[in-house]
Amino acid sequence: MSLPAKQEQYTFADVLAWSEDERVEIIEGKAFMMATPSSRHQEICGELFRQLANFLEGKRCRVYPAPFGVRLFEREGDRPEDVGTMVEPDISVVCDRSKIDRQGCKGAPDLIIEVLSPSTRRHDRLVKLNLYQRAGVREYWIADPDNESVQVFTLDGGAWKLREDYGREDVAKVNVLEGCFIELDKVFSE
Repeated sequence: MSLPAKQEQYTFADVLAWSEDERVEIIEGKAFMMATPSSRHQEICGELFRQLANFLEGKRCRVYPAPFGVRLFEREGDRPEDVGTMVEPDISVVCDRSKIDRQGCKGAPDLIIEVLSPSTRRHDRLVKLNLYQRAGVREYWIADPDNESVQVFTLDGGAWKLREDYGREDVAKVNVLEGCFIELDKVFSE
């Protein structure tokens, strides 16, 4: 994939001008190309999405799989040229429907799940972990296919707290969705 002419800073306006086939995130004006996910990655995302969607049926919150653009720091009145961060989490749960528009989500989702890939492992564990904390995402899951585990972080006083480290045989509690539990043996099935 090729980006338009190299720039020092990109905005959401640039993203809107690119082909829908191009998967790029922008973080603080810097563009990050996204690799095509593996079949294992997609199976894990699909099962997480299925369980969340089944739980949320008929409820106020909605779940969105990638590609789904999340403009974490967009404020009321911002133009696309003003928005320098847009990410595409593997899964986003949004309970405030006023945040949803035709281009995705403006503001922080309630829950974000990232499934690690060899090319995103460091990015998801460091860059996005800090970014999601700053944006006020209430809960962040990091699913690791290699270790068949899920780390759950929740915001506590504006900082992440590692809430739980689940393994394949566990049933994981979704803290921001009362009564929601995810069966990880189904998520990491072969």
